Amino acid sequence: MALPYSSRTDARQIPTAWWLAVLGWFEVLAVAAYLHAAPVRVDSLRYVLYPFIWINVGVVAVLWTDLPKTTRRVRLGAGAVAAAYFLVLAFLAGLLSVNLGALVGGGHVHTAGRVAGHAAGWQFSLGAPGWGPRVGYAGEVVSATFVPYRVVGYLALSYLVYAAVLDTARTALSGALGLVSCVGCTFPLVGGLAAGLAGGTGIVSALRALSVDVSTVVFVVAVAALVFGPAAMGRSQR
Repeated sequence: MALPYSSRTDARQIPTAWWLAVLGWFEVLAVAAYLHAAPVRVDSLRYVLYPFIWINVGVVAVLWTDLPKTTRRVRLGAGAVAAAYFLVLAFLAGLLSVNLGALVGGGHVHTAGRVAGHAAGWQFSLGAPGWGPRVGYAGEVVSATFVPYRVVGYLALSYLVYAAVLDTARTALSGALGLVSCVGCTFPLVGGLAAGLAGGTGIVSALRALSVDVSTVVFVVAVAALVFGPAAMGRSQR
């Protein structure tokens, strides 16, 4: 459950604010160093800044969200939901992929250190702060890519979903509404699924250049809905 506004200005939040200031200064220095040393000219500064929106919004939301007290059974169930939610987001974003043909024992293609046309094994590449460093693994069955800002953002969303499940599990509204009614929970899933189903249509091709912009807006809206939605509902029932 999100903290009420009066609690967020409590003196106990001062250390949190201090660490956030340190994080902000570190990000400023990282961007300045990247812009100074980048081998190519940066045409769109917003793409350099977007990863920090994901990281900062996610960190603030997690630090300023309290977990309701509940039973161990409920916590385990909420943890399973949050883990599944993270995996779905990672699959929709392309951070994780599974070769179903190889999984069932057929249809996989591997030749001399290559898997399905991609170099097998571990890969590492640098990039703009937040975009990199990227670490990837390509296997016959499972492939995964670590993109810092995406992983931090999806972990933050999963934590907020965990808090939302704990919150709804202890209220009468959970039986009537359920997690599906949570806009913050479903918005990233529906957005990613819609883009995937649209495939290579002209609309998606036209919006592909704005995919990072759109996903950033979706992420911020989802975080806001998860952080402020339960708190607002609780205040309205008092």
